[in-house]
Amino acid sequence: MTSNKDIILTGFREFASGNVDILRTLLREDFIEHSPGNPSGRDTWIEFTRNAPVAASRLELKRAIADGDHVVLHYLMIPPDGGRGTAVVDIWRLVDGQVAEHWDVVQPVPEPAETPNGMF
Repeated sequence: MTSNKDIILTGFREFASGNVDILRTLLREDFIEHSPGNPSGRDTWIEFTRNAPVAASRLELKRAIADGDHVVLHYLMIPPDGGRGTAVVDIWRLVDGQVAEHWDVVQPVPEPAETPNGMF
């Protein structure tokens, strides 16, 4: 049996390589989004995400943590035009091998002098 962590890591790798359609198999139809301004529902959320900055960015996974039905990813999102990027933490809750809910925390990466110990 595939673990929840493996499901999310496989989905992340596919998405990061440009395969937005992987979300159709990854998300439940009744998917619930908890991030402000983002829609709930699988199809609506996929179309929203397809046009969001994350879909065009380079994603560098830093860590993945699993706890039961929750999987947490911490990664660097670098936009096409470069720059320091954005630190992202995604929290996914899975039910029967599909994502039922999502939360995230997003923070621009500041100047190195502001984070002497680094963001990651």
